[in-house]
Amino acid sequence: MNQFLLNLMFVVYVIAGIGLIAYGFNCYVSIYLFLKNSRRVRLTDRKNILRFYRDHSMDDLPMVTTQLPVYNEANCVERLIDAVCAIDYPRDRHEIQVLDDSTDECLEVTTRKVNEMKAKGYNITLIHRTNRKDYKAGALKEGMLVAKGNFLAIFDADFVPEKDFLLKTVPYMVMDPTIGLVQGRWGHLNRTESGLTLAQSIGIDGHFVIEQSARSWGNLFMNFNGTAGIWRRQAIDDAGGWEGDTLTEDMDLSYRSQLAGWKMKFVFDVIVPAELPNDINAFKAQQYRWAKGSIQTAKKVLPLVMKAKVPLRVKIGAFMHTTHYSIHPCMLFTAICAFPLLAWFEPIAQVPSFVFAIGFAFIFLAAIAPSTLYFVAQRCSGYTGWKVRLLSLPILMAVGVGIAVSNSRAVMSAVLGHKGSFVRTPKKGQKHLSSYAQKFPIIASLELLVGGYCIFGLLEYIGAQKFIIGPFLALYSIGFLSVGVLSFMHYFTNLLEVHRDKKAQAQNIEIQPEVPV
Repeated sequence: MNQFLLNLMFVVYVIAGIGLIAYGFNCYVSIYLFLKNSRRVRLTDRKNILRFYRDHSMDDLPMVTTQLPVYNEANCVERLIDAVCAIDYPRDRHEIQVLDDSTDECLEVTTRKVNEMKAKGYNITLIHRTNRKDYKAGALKEGMLVAKGNFLAIFDADFVPEKDFLLKTVPYMVMDPTIGLVQGRWGHLNRTESGLTLAQSIGIDGHFVIEQSARSWGNLFMNFNGTAGIWRRQAIDDAGGWEGDTLTEDMDLSYRSQLAGWKMKFVFDVIVPAELPNDINAFKAQQYRWAKGSIQTAKKVLPLVMKAKVPLRVKIGAFMHTTHYSIHPCMLFTAICAFPLLAWFEPIAQVPSFVFAIGFAFIFLAAIAPSTLYFVAQRCSGYTGWKVRLLSLPILMAVGVGIAVSNSRAVMSAVLGHKGSFVRTPKKGQKHLSSYAQKFPIIASLELLVGGYCIFGLLEYIGAQKFIIGPFLALYSIGFLSVGVLSFMHYFTNLLEVHRDKKAQAQNIEIQPEVPV
């Protein structure tokens, strides 16, 4: 094999390895910040809420506009509107905007539901755009033009806020005029539906219980998660408003707002349940959007962060945060480069065993860091049965590795400057009105190919008695093959569901009596 190519592979392998170690050890930093501040901040927050309602009445609460951005969510939209209308807040100070950009039956469902709730006395309006300019960011921006509230709560279609959401979040904005955003914690409506949803719930708990807490309580830059939060209008305006040049408009706005001097607050005890995608292809599409959007945001805001007069640790935290999805290309590169370097790169064979041992120690500590974070998150989440849930941690590890091919493609697309389109994540909702067709999972073929390649590399490493790398290649093999196989299984299952729904709809049309003209 060409020596230059081997040398290049070795450099890429080392850089990717260092990247994995860096992102792994960043998990320990998050755990430390969480454990250091958790008790103090949570107790203070509870005392402040009690003090607020001791000194204020419901008449003192400000006007709030709740925005519900929706796109082709016929299965979920009625549940969402019911939950938001049921929120315990003075009706004369709670405006609800349904921002529906739908192009299918969802618009009809939404229109009917909005009219129903309006007839019941709720201050609710439907805003429908005939174009999807800037996607969700564009819808929120258009809604702001006519919104009456100086505080704007936002919920995606698959969320079901509790009745006391506003009562538990608005006071922070009133008590501290420097807070531009209050972010709630995501809960789970269908955690136990499948192994996939259970694994996702553990991953999301890790993000909110540990990472968001650590960033907020450790005075680092944190992000709005696109839903289950409430913004101060002035904080949005000072940041330049919603912009649609990235696929993560929420993270983009959060950073620009913090650079403008506003604070972001995460409230641990405000939990908003949401529906997790139970289809691996829907999950991959969601992760692809988040990965690409995060890197797009990093390219956009990191230069501003580095120039800002903020502590070095804040800049480092912002870099690790916005580029976090780079961990997937690092995984993919180490998986691809492992075998060629063993087979043809002679310096590898000459590396002393103790050097491998030291390297393995760092890699091992970095590799178990995410699992440690998830363990602490489950232990401290407040949910019962956390020990049993941890049994699904191997599923999360396999899925986390298996989506590296798809997410690496997302990262590279963002690096190359391709904007891309906003692809929604379909959910079943409370009413299964329709199934949405999926594209053929071409990327799954590549996942199977990489998985088979990793098995070949694993066997070669075992044959060369390089047992240190073996466990990682074994995990890569299992992850890529599992995600690839599951992608095809869910795709064909979805095909059957779409065909069934179309057939059922056709039968319903046939048996409907003709309406006299």
